[in-house]
Amino acid sequence: MKTTIRALAKKQGFADCRFAVAAQAPHAVEYFSWLQSGNHGEMAWLARDPARRADPARVLADAKTVLVLAANYFQGQNPRRHKGKIARYAWGADYHKIMLRNMVPIDAFLRENSGSQKCYVDTGPILERDFAAISGLSWQGKSTICLNERLGTWFFIGVILTTLEFEPDPPVKNRCGTCTRCIDICPTRAISRPYQLDARRCISYLTIENKGPIPVEFRSAIGDRIYGCDDCLEVCPWNRFAEQTRENRFQLPTQLQMLTLRQLAVLTDDEFLILFRDSPVKRIKRARFVRNVCVALGNVGTREDVTVLNQLACDTNPLIAEHASWAVEQIRKREATNPGVQESGSASRVELLIAKEDMNPPPQPATALPFCNS
Repeated sequence: MKTTIRALAKKQGFADCRFAVAAQAPHAVEYFSWLQSGNHGEMAWLARDPARRADPARVLADAKTVLVLAANYFQGQNPRRHKGKIARYAWGADYHKIMLRNMVPIDAFLRENSGSQKCYVDTGPILERDFAAISGLSWQGKSTICLNERLGTWFFIGVILTTLEFEPDPPVKNRCGTCTRCIDICPTRAISRPYQLDARRCISYLTIENKGPIPVEFRSAIGDRIYGCDDCLEVCPWNRFAEQTRENRFQLPTQLQMLTLRQLAVLTDDEFLILFRDSPVKRIKRARFVRNVCVALGNVGTREDVTVLNQLACDTNPLIAEHASWAVEQIRKREATNPGVQESGSASRVELLIAKEDMNPPPQPATALPFCNS
């Protein structure tokens, strides 16, 4: 039956499918300690009943096996033409929805064989990375990211808990060796030592999960990143074996390839929702996204951006206003020491790239709207 399931997983677009015993996660104790140290920051859901999160049998009664699935999302060369980095995982459509839909036939097959299941893609109380490691799908790198010798760092993990019992697959050897590239490159030193990550210092946490102001001490290190950070993933030597995904929905939409930071800074609520309607970016909402863009402009912008930032400094949302004011001050300091440097200009309004008819669509469900790059 395992062979049939693997073939079905491949048909559904998954790059790998492995099996693990649904026992307590092997790093449960370390996870509890990590929570007690406060390293999870404001991600309160991670500390909600941690014992349950570490034991699949508490999530699904009589769970016997954890199926672990990998979806390749490596898109190849970054097509974005301007400054403003977005983490690869968020370039295209929301992977949660894509993978959960792709799991449906696997779940149906297991039900036909008298199994009861629960399917999760970062959506349930389970330590996916531990089960990915013990199933042989990956090993955990020193950055805490999972690595696969064929996929490198560029894959999503999904799990299916089932009451059916399967022979577990053997784990693979940790192949990081003496390499510390992921630790050395971290801009905020969030990876304090191998396998130890302080989320409160991580740029992905600061620009995505963090709902408030970005601490000033980390703003310069963020550079031109506007959503997440891939530094510890990109530097991994195992990525030399990564092959480009065949899932076109993970590609960066055309508009996002072309929009400048200045244009992204002045997105209206409607423009933001249309641009990111199918994207993981939508989750942080416009105010936090503009907050991130302001920090990026503070780091790489020029006096050409000051007019827009001054307008944002008067925004009724204090989160936007404070970060815009900070950005203006950073640009002025930079201009005082390096006058004459200007950003290659472009119009500040997004309507140049988002068709007017898209901004005023006929009444219909949001999911029926055309994709940004259609």
